[in-house]
Amino acid sequence: MSELAFTLLRFAFLGLLWVFVFSIVGVLRTDLFGTTVKSRGQGRAPAPRAASPLPPPPSRSTPGPLRRLLVTQGPLAGTSIPLVGTSIVVGRSPAATLVLDDDYASGRHARFYPTDDAWFVEDLNSTNGTLVNGHPIQAPTPVELGTVVRIGQTAIELRR
Repeated sequence: MSELAFTLLRFAFLGLLWVFVFSIVGVLRTDLFGTTVKSRGQGRAPAPRAASPLPPPPSRSTPGPLRRLLVTQGPLAGTSIPLVGTSIVVGRSPAATLVLDDDYASGRHARFYPTDDAWFVEDLNSTNGTLVNGHPIQAPTPVELGTVVRIGQTAIELRR
């Protein structure tokens, strides 16, 4: 084999090695920092919302005085949602009332809903479960003032 052909093969091999290195760096960068989301622009209408498969809460009245849900731990700490008598779905889904940025939360993780005299929380068959004061729940559970509801790494309290 001539010296020229051997040198060209070496440069081609070196070029392929660099392509491989840059593709590995690109994959690592995407894994570490995520993909970039581009704006959809102003001209598109929002997508229609699908009907909720959840049954309506037993009552539409707000039990007791005005209350709110306060996120006390997690990425949304300090977020407050007033409880006005309608159910509140918590999860990672954009259709949820309180959208969590939590890897341990399901798309539709839990639901807070009122009855005539109290607020309840129920787990919506989430993967990691819902904890009320540190205990996993299997059925709708009443939530009193100061009760800590943990969904993944997010802690939510019922406050006045």
